[in-house]
Amino acid sequence: MTFKKGEKTPNQGKRGPGRTTLQAREAIAKLVDGNADRLQAWLDEIAEKDPEKAWRCMMDVIEYHIPKLARTEHVIEDKDAHDMTDAEILAEIRRLRGV
Repeated sequence: MTFKKGEKTPNQGKRGPGRTTLQAREAIAKLVDGNADRLQAWLDEIAEKDPEKAWRCMMDVIEYHIPKLARTEHVIEDKDAHDMTDAEILAEIRRLRGV
């Protein structure tokens, strides 16, 4: 099967994280889970001197343990959208989201 320039292949855009990424995430999760008591002690020690630094350390660990949420944007393609009320706009957004 040949594709023209700019065409997407059937699987393009449908893949999730690769096996290596999943293995890395699993390893990090095990490291964090297996050292929760140590992490708490380390954070307590850091917090005694600099609470803000302890918070940043905790957020750095969490960032790799809990995936960040992606932002999404919905565009209403309606020439008369500027005439819609706020309630109508919210209803259209809910319709597009399938809510």
